Amino acid sequence: MIRCLLCQKISLLLICKNCQTTLLQPAFTTRILDDGFKVYSFYRYHDIDSLIKTKHSYIGASIYRILAQNSFQKFSKNFTFQNRVYAMGIDDHSKYGYAHTAILAKSLKSSIIKPLYHKLRAGNDIRYSGQTLAYRLAHKRAFSYHDREDIDVIIVDDIITTGTTILEAKYTLEKAGAKPLFALTLADAREL
Repeated sequence: MIRCLLCQKISLLLICKNCQTTLLQPAFTTRILDDGFKVYSFYRYHDIDSLIKTKHSYIGASIYRILAQNSFQKFSKNFTFQNRVYAMGIDDHSKYGYAHTAILAKSLKSSIIKPLYHKLRAGNDIRYSGQTLAYRLAHKRAFSYHDREDIDVIIVDDIITTGTTILEAKYTLEKAGAKPLFALTLADAREL
């Protein structure tokens, strides 16, 4: 037996079903970036920051699966579109034994959405955590994408802070001939 990370009650799960139902209900928000690109987020960052930070630990994969089931997976069940759509995690490189953005993209799998893995990769391993907008703008991720052209894409990431990473990913996909529809993130770090 373990204790729920949120309420500390004995549970078989890292986050008990009660907390998943009460505390992890998405509060869907929309942010429109400078070029009009929309980013939809399921949580405010400060509501799940301790859970987001588990991506740097051995329990992160399990926590991200729980978060994805309560947000991305529910979204995919209600999503409709006229064509097949592909979900791509931003830089889904395995760290700590898993890729957190790949977990999020996988949870979108449906009859309409197909996840693609290892397609949108950063050319460098710059860390943006705690950095200013000026730093982010001066140190690009240098994304590459060499795959299918003329496909509709949902960009997937865990957090939107300034939006620079998502916009850089969007421009990379567009330059290669893909059509980004919007981005989905677990959390929006902007405080309203």
